Amino acid sequence: MTARLLPAYQSDAHRYDDRTRVFQHFRQEIVEALPLRPGDVVLDVGCGTGLCFAPLLDKIGPTGRVIGIDAAQEMVTVARDRIERHGWHNVEVHRAAATEVRLDEPADAALFCAVHDVLQSEAALRTALAQVRPGGWVVAGGGKWADPWLVALNLQVRALHAPYVTDFEGFDRPWRHLERLIHDLHVDDLAFGTGFVAAGRTGSGSGSGTGGGETARQASTST
Repeated sequence: MTARLLPAYQSDAHRYDDRTRVFQHFRQEIVEALPLRPGDVVLDVGCGTGLCFAPLLDKIGPTGRVIGIDAAQEMVTVARDRIERHGWHNVEVHRAAATEVRLDEPADAALFCAVHDVLQSEAALRTALAQVRPGGWVVAGGGKWADPWLVALNLQVRALHAPYVTDFEGFDRPWRHLERLIHDLHVDDLAFGTGFVAAGRTGSGSGSGTGGGETARQASTST
């Protein structure tokens, strides 16, 4: 997220789960694209209310660990309530912007789910990716514009995402900065081109800007 937090992440944080319930299927798909093993440590960047925690835990098991960060205290509060309700002892959430995160030990993987503003900040990406071990998997996913000629569909996309996006700049290719910072980025379309999931691996210099592929390989659209 950027420094200017939207009401959806502050005063409306208690409604976030209900308001975005329609996207949960796509959250599941994005998490599923992250190759994880039992015992892995995952950094969930812009974790919000923790809607990706359960599917992540399904993959890493009780010996793994999820570290969530979010810039909005209200979202962090809801996420911590979720952790307490479920009795998850291997999940923690910290209030921190992506530009501020510092882990004591490198994570095995990072997730950027529905965090368009973070993806548009190269500084935020560099800092977050620097917390992932070399060769660690990185998956990002969220909304995007469909083909330009699908005007009516893109109007619906704008209406759906407007409460959660500070600026629609880069919404045609939300992974544009990420593809320069990680290796072999592979991008798949979701939901008739209105969403995407991108996966790749960190290199030895992904956090400092010396690693990463030059172009993303765009795959065919799936529904």
